Amino acid sequence: MRALFLGLISLLAALGTGVAARAEPVHRIAMHGQPALPADFKSFPYVKPDVKKGGRVAYGVVGTFDNLNPFILKSMRTTARGMLDPEYGNLVYDSLMQRSRDEAFSLYGLLAETVEYDDDRSFIQFNLNPKAKWADGQPVTPEDVIFTFELFRDKGREPFSTRLAKVEKMEKVGERSVRFTFNDQADREYPLLIAMTPILPKHATDVATFDQTTLKFPLGSGPYRVAEVKPGERIVYKRNPDYWAKDLPSKIGFDNYDEISVEYFLQDSSLFEAFKKGVVDIYPEGSPTKWTRSYDFPAVQSGNVIKDTFTPKTPSGMLGFVFNTRRPMFANIKLRQGLALVFDFEWVNKNLFDNAYTRTQSFWQNSTLSYLGVAADDRELGLMGDIRNRINPAILDGTYRLPVTDASGRDRNVLREAVTLLREAGYSIKDGKMINEKGEPLAFEIMTQNEGQEKLALAYQRFLAALGITASVRTVDDSQYQQRSQSFDYDVIIKSFPSTLSPGIEQVRRWSSEARDRQGSENFAGVADKDVDRLINNILQARTTEDFVAAVRAHDRLLINNSYLVPLYHAAAQWVARAKHIGRPSVVPLYGYQLPAWWDETVQ
Repeated sequence: MRALFLGLISLLAALGTGVAARAEPVHRIAMHGQPALPADFKSFPYVKPDVKKGGRVAYGVVGTFDNLNPFILKSMRTTARGMLDPEYGNLVYDSLMQRSRDEAFSLYGLLAETVEYDDDRSFIQFNLNPKAKWADGQPVTPEDVIFTFELFRDKGREPFSTRLAKVEKMEKVGERSVRFTFNDQADREYPLLIAMTPILPKHATDVATFDQTTLKFPLGSGPYRVAEVKPGERIVYKRNPDYWAKDLPSKIGFDNYDEISVEYFLQDSSLFEAFKKGVVDIYPEGSPTKWTRSYDFPAVQSGNVIKDTFTPKTPSGMLGFVFNTRRPMFANIKLRQGLALVFDFEWVNKNLFDNAYTRTQSFWQNSTLSYLGVAADDRELGLMGDIRNRINPAILDGTYRLPVTDASGRDRNVLREAVTLLREAGYSIKDGKMINEKGEPLAFEIMTQNEGQEKLALAYQRFLAALGITASVRTVDDSQYQQRSQSFDYDVIIKSFPSTLSPGIEQVRRWSSEARDRQGSENFAGVADKDVDRLINNILQARTTEDFVAAVRAHDRLLINNSYLVPLYHAAAQWVARAKHIGRPSVVPLYGYQLPAWWDETVQ
């Protein structure tokens, strides 16, 4: 009996703490459910596997740069594009795993050949690919991985600086593996965030100067090397012919140009002119009016420029005027709700955009994650608990919509509703001015960064003036805009919040109490609300698809209810114009077009 008892104790101990021993090495991991591709997949479905590599492409961006280090706070939004880039690809640095853009959130092996983890995701172990090497030929080692995470913790910026916050232990295992054991603060997404972290070379990184801006060409393990830099004007990348991962399934069909240049312009109008002249090869268009009216130049007429329209299968995201609740006036929810009603979307859509846009009513509109048209069920109400009492009943039952105006810019019915809310916030109109109980006028500044934002802000300014509210509009240059954005030095700002089918840790950066006062975070509204924190945590802890959907919908409802911003609009399509010699795959993945999979068709 004693032997049997000891055996049971040993078994229980193994089940409780030794699950790592049961984990089998796999090539993939998904946030929810199973990844779509089998272990022997040859390439992602949205690339051209047999593409001929070579040639060049020139991208164009508005802005400037004075730094080649994308991991630090200084100049974080003027870092050279392409170093670590969701649009152009991570040209210089590889991460442990590679994301598929044809699945909600699935990762496949890159620096890590395989991974091991348990059902609870209490740990994840990365087994490095023995072929992985830096551009100087030295191997990528577990020591590099450990060094990177410790360096980011000590000197990096958000979100890299917090990558170890939920890690209890990081250790080398065997000759080429690193295991992260998580603490009780970790969630199910955290292993995937660790997996997407770029890795730096320990032997070629100066720790002492890491947190300073630099134009020194970096050493990475990625497909390209920096070849030329003209600060603020141009950066050129050359493909590394000895790139270690060029034949990996997760990299087949990518990194197809021998040379990639990124050209910088002070204004979008200058960038567009450069595209028309052939200086830039690809131009993503954000304006439906411009897409309809401005593409009649000779290169389009001759067929040397091709217009493509893509329809991704992703949520709408949210664009809006964001109220900085760090300012005392905007801490009042009734004030925010009233100000949100004043914006006349129908007037703007008719007069500025030829009715090309749809009003955004949800952060996850056009997806099953949106609250629109769906009443909160028992599962969702259970996740909310008492929070439900804070939420507008129409939002709870899914019927709430922002009012549709008569497009006059002064719809009396809507303005009357706005005035009622402003009165509840302690404001009234006297002598044509909206004032508070102390007689102080309601006035604030809207900060913008380009002509398009300025037009929107000036329209909003006119709508607000009808109620005696003074809104000044200030357009600042790129560097000032970024500095003030990072330090939250504004009253109202226009920001975009892209949404995915797998929301997670970015919600912490955007809306959580812990991110409110952290410079460089994305909490532009200054939210610090324990109920918002709780609903975000529900998303991060969800184990089943049903719990996940319910958690996101509850979060969506509370964000809409709290009116942290004035919802603007979205378009169902993505518009991109490209030079004729730039080719693209015929398959469009879930998340829309992917520039890293395009190529130069002049290559023979």
